[in-house]
Amino acid sequence: MARAENKVTAGPTAQMVANLARKLRARKGWTQEQLGTELGFSGAAVSAMETLAQPASDDMLVQLERVLGDGMDIFEDARVPVRLEKFPEQFKDFAPLEQHAVVLQMYETLVINGLFQTEEYARALIGGGYPPLPEQRVEELVQARMERQAIFDRQPVATIELILEEAVLRRVIGSPEIMRAQMQHLAACARRRNVNLYVLPLGCGADGEHAGARGGITLVETPDHDHLGYLEVQDEGLLITDPAKVSTYARRYAKIRAQALDLRESLGLVEELAGEQR
Repeated sequence: MARAENKVTAGPTAQMVANLARKLRARKGWTQEQLGTELGFSGAAVSAMETLAQPASDDMLVQLERVLGDGMDIFEDARVPVRLEKFPEQFKDFAPLEQHAVVLQMYETLVINGLFQTEEYARALIGGGYPPLPEQRVEELVQARMERQAIFDRQPVATIELILEEAVLRRVIGSPEIMRAQMQHLAACARRRNVNLYVLPLGCGADGEHAGARGGITLVETPDHDHLGYLEVQDEGLLITDPAKVSTYARRYAKIRAQALDLRESLGLVEELAGEQR
């Protein structure tokens, strides 16, 4: 059954999808089990969607459009807003910018960036946060994080660059097995032609210089070639639009990249940690 808080917090698009799917299913005279069979989902999954216990996944929306859409693109058009409704409040304004970015440049100091996380790593990270979240919300956030990764295969292709503190690679989230799989996934991402991965070594700062000491940064170039910055800390997100400030962040990011290991060395370290070193 749907949790009461899910019904209250479900976004308007998720509510519209649930109501429309239920009415169209009833019009066809199908049970939830029968609709699930048509969609390739269980009857329980259909029930969870209709009762808002679990908003429709991106894949379910694709199948709903195929089975119930009747060529009207209702469920297809709902895919993006439903995805946005799943994100934490502080990330909702930035999410569309990320998905349409021409260039993404990210520096992370604490955990692996969400675009590069495995499902198991994301679940351990989100589920282990404080204050604890209901299991349904954890799964919703994990699903939303995985759906963000569509940007890797998007056309036109995006240029994606990530700088990770070495400490992030060595901090165990979940279990050693989860970390091993995460390192393997990170290495696979780094081998993509549109991805550059750099590691800032633990020794950075020993000579008195550490350009990244003020925390993480995300830089975005939009399809209109506007340059923006984004900062996120303690469940607060800040979008930076002032050109002078963005320029400062861009120069700081460039300095951090210059202090990092090169691409080959960075990939070699990740492969070593994954047990893949040849």
